Amino acid sequence: MAASVATSARPHRKVHRVGSIYEPLKLSNLQRDDEPLWEKLDRYYNAVKTTILNYQSPTTGLFPVKTCSTCKEAKVRDSLYCAASAWALSMAYRRIDDDMGRTHELEHSAVKCMRGILYCYMRQADKVEQFKQDPSPSKCLHSVFHVVTGDEVHSYSDYHHLQIDAVSLFLLYLVEMICSGLQIIFNTDEVSFIQNLVFCVERAYRVPDYGMWERGSKYNNGSTELHSSSVGLAKAALEAINGFNLFGNQGCSWSVIFVDLDAHNRNRQTLSSLLPRESRSHNTDAALLPTISYPAFAVDDDALYSQTLDKIVRKLRGKYGFKRFLRDGYRTTNEDKNRRFYKPAEMKLFDGIECEFPIFFIYMMIDGVFRGNSAQVKEYQDLLQPIIFQSYEGHAVIPKYYYVPADFVEAEQNKHGSQKRFPSNSGRDGMVFLCGQALYNIAKLLVDELISPKDIDPIHRYVPRQDQRNVTMRYSNQGPIENDVVIHVALIAESQRLQVFLNTYGIQTQTPQQVEPIQIWPQKELVKAYRFLAVNKKLGLSGRPERPVGCIGTCKIYRILGKTVVCYPIVFDLSDFYLSQDVMLLIDDIKNALQFIKQCWKMQGRPLFLVLIREDNIKGSRFNPVLDMLASFKKGNIGGVKVHVDRLQTLISGAVVEQLDFLRVNEAEIPEFKSFEELELPKHSKVKRQMSTPNVSDLEQQPEINVDEWQLKPTHEVIHKFHDCNCLASQAQLAVILLRREGPDFLAKDENLMDELERIYRRAGSRKLWSVVRLAASLLTKLVDSLAPSITSVLVHGKQVTLGLFGQEEEVISNPLSPGVIQGIIYSRCAPRGGEREAVLQQELVIHIGWIISNNPELFSGMLKIRVGWIVQAMKHELKIRAGDMVAQDIYQLSPSDIKQLLLDVLQPQNTGRSWLNKRQIDGSLNRTPLGFYDRVWQILERTPNGFMVAGTHLPQQPTLSDMTMYEMNFSLLVEDTLKNIVLPEYRQIIVELLMVVSVVLERNPELEFGDELDLDGLMKEAFKDFQKDRGSLEGTEKQNDMEAFYNTPAVGKRGTSSYLTKAVMILLLQGDFKPCKDDPCSVS
Repeated sequence: MAASVATSARPHRKVHRVGSIYEPLKLSNLQRDDEPLWEKLDRYYNAVKTTILNYQSPTTGLFPVKTCSTCKEAKVRDSLYCAASAWALSMAYRRIDDDMGRTHELEHSAVKCMRGILYCYMRQADKVEQFKQDPSPSKCLHSVFHVVTGDEVHSYSDYHHLQIDAVSLFLLYLVEMICSGLQIIFNTDEVSFIQNLVFCVERAYRVPDYGMWERGSKYNNGSTELHSSSVGLAKAALEAINGFNLFGNQGCSWSVIFVDLDAHNRNRQTLSSLLPRESRSHNTDAALLPTISYPAFAVDDDALYSQTLDKIVRKLRGKYGFKRFLRDGYRTTNEDKNRRFYKPAEMKLFDGIECEFPIFFIYMMIDGVFRGNSAQVKEYQDLLQPIIFQSYEGHAVIPKYYYVPADFVEAEQNKHGSQKRFPSNSGRDGMVFLCGQALYNIAKLLVDELISPKDIDPIHRYVPRQDQRNVTMRYSNQGPIENDVVIHVALIAESQRLQVFLNTYGIQTQTPQQVEPIQIWPQKELVKAYRFLAVNKKLGLSGRPERPVGCIGTCKIYRILGKTVVCYPIVFDLSDFYLSQDVMLLIDDIKNALQFIKQCWKMQGRPLFLVLIREDNIKGSRFNPVLDMLASFKKGNIGGVKVHVDRLQTLISGAVVEQLDFLRVNEAEIPEFKSFEELELPKHSKVKRQMSTPNVSDLEQQPEINVDEWQLKPTHEVIHKFHDCNCLASQAQLAVILLRREGPDFLAKDENLMDELERIYRRAGSRKLWSVVRLAASLLTKLVDSLAPSITSVLVHGKQVTLGLFGQEEEVISNPLSPGVIQGIIYSRCAPRGGEREAVLQQELVIHIGWIISNNPELFSGMLKIRVGWIVQAMKHELKIRAGDMVAQDIYQLSPSDIKQLLLDVLQPQNTGRSWLNKRQIDGSLNRTPLGFYDRVWQILERTPNGFMVAGTHLPQQPTLSDMTMYEMNFSLLVEDTLKNIVLPEYRQIIVELLMVVSVVLERNPELEFGDELDLDGLMKEAFKDFQKDRGSLEGTEKQNDMEAFYNTPAVGKRGTSSYLTKAVMILLLQGDFKPCKDDPCSVS
């Protein structure tokens, strides 16, 4: 046995090899069926030692990217897989008694590597602190370090370091290894650093990065994208590390890691909406394999997993491995090695000759073992066998990739898969692809049953379907099982007199004093407490960023410095924005929050939901809806969610308790926390419930003054009228005049103009004068809470958002932005003179759209760009349609809850009872397209060498077809960009119909194509001219330039718009050239 150890430690000898370097060698070092366990492990030990551990840095423990002596770079991701390989083999050695110290050596090789990465990371603690505040590519942790010293190697300008998947993979393997019994984290400094890494990873759902291939966008032009692979690994890491003790069995309360479960849930929702796509430019990608399978197992939904895997296999699998993604130029002979970025249209050069990577066959083997799919394991073993090599010592060597040599490129592009590919130089001249070797060793250990999946997945990342109901598992691994949770509800009244008043209606509540010693906190106080989590002055780390605590976080009980604390959800916070003054919207928010908790709660123990009832909630006409909601709580069912109402003291026993022991570390610096206090009112006073006020008349929402006249009057007269006038609508309009003339700091009768506007805002809100409220809110530049998260919700569903007025220039938002930036866009684009109310209305709509797209994404099908200004136009059209011959309601006078309902009505597909004009106006305003529309536009471009033009915007054939692929989201967005200059919604919809017609005509006439640039506006004119001609002869009417009759004509049927459009298209096509067709029956040979 000692001889074998000595053999593995011998220095590497160069041996001259005979034969072509392209020929794979037969693997001679095959196992025997009767081989004893020790000999099997000895063979693996020699392989791991020779092909992996011999290259480990003796100083940092990292592994080099290339195994030649000149390479001094170590990548975090590659080093992690190498450490995992040594750790996996150590798990096998634990099964035998006399291991000759190999278990210790292998375990600590893994520990040394993990601590080496931690050392490199901790030296960049300042970057972690910067990234928490501003997650940008120039403020992130590095992904490549010097293998010997751990120093930085590349600057941000030279290398794309922002790779969230690498940091997430580190956290995931850290938890797996500690859970298996390894000690990696030693002190509180390291615990606080890991906690800060968690803060960074929590925001993965809104941080576009460069991904696993370090190139970001497929076009390799230096731009970042939101990658499913990064979000998925972040989700897996957060699930793994939530509540985990980094000191293992030796730990105490302050070595436990906290995860914001609401942030985790946003990552989960984002991943579900992105898959099976990898990103906007990557329709699918092999980088998804480690996300949906080993090591992350990030997808809970079996159907989504199968759909994603099927797409990867179908589009990327080849004879020699998987392509990374379609049109990947990496290491192809057509790639210019002297340039870092690609030129436009260069992607076409790589079509069909992408390198194939055997490592993904290995991922599929491991996946097969975990899922108990022996047929899959055998299939990929058989595919892998002919393409791996043998090292000088007789160990298997995995080539990094197989490429098409320059001489064979043309033939391969003409017929994909026809040419032989040749391996990269891995395995030659001492070059070994360490990541491939590591995963191969893990796969072989699993296949040979020397380790089980549970050995390398002690935290149960993969849970078979039949075991998912086991409640002893971690909450995050229970999958998408129908959640039948009962939500515990405690009703809290703001004052004692409100409690007495509600009691007369049979509603039992408690006051804050009656629940003592339990304290009730608003969530912002909990945020203040969490600010002290992982503060470390030595490392310059400030702790948890000030992010609000969401619904799931407020459903737990907290033990804070000896106190028992419960929090009421954010929906009950008193907001400065007027949405909180609409009680119907509050009731809707409560129901939505309960639905959300029902779907997402996966912890042991029941969620505790505090309902805070304020006296203001029951004033006037607000009382009955609130009473109905409270009665639903009492019945035990609200909106299909089971609830159980009881005293808070009773409900606490079944709740989840979170201990915030980290506060004891800095107890001297802790500020005073303010709990929610009972309203102190005279004991014998009664709640004055005002009589139900009738709906405010439209007249009261209109100003009494003639605004145009007052624009011309001198300032002193305007001020006098402002103070004498009792009409709030008039006061608001006069304030607008003063604001424009004198500015916001203007004083009138010792009153600041902005303070006066604030007074108008409050009074109008209490009287439900929504038009006045919106005007005042806009003048005060109010910003609604949760605007940035709502926009992020839309973006992660693969949509873009545009803000701006209908018919004017819009601002396109394609990446998450901060609230301040969004506020700047809204008030610069949406608040023109005389139309200031649009700025706050668009904020309302963004909030509603964010909620709807998260809960009913099907309502946005066919809509790729959410153009908020155009949606306002669609809603105005809807109000006109409802009014008929009457004057339409003013959209700005509607209450926020009515606005939300109108939006929902507009989004519902309208199939009956609508004229074609109305239908086209609504669909055109929503920018809705039919199924398969963008694919058909691609097919048109293929047959239109000079591209097409519409509304002054040209979509060229090249470089569009060279750079992009048909199913790519970026192509769909480019088509939308081409249509954006169309002003009339109904005209836009007719153009969409025209493109569908063009596609069908070309499909049925393969011999035809457009010779010149296709002018869609010109085709429309010809079709309309023909329509007028027919209409004139049939009805005897004179020709009119107004196209309304054309827009109101059905699409199909006799003299439908499609027949006129088809005729115009055919005439244009027949004027062009014919392509010869070999099957043409009319051709004469």
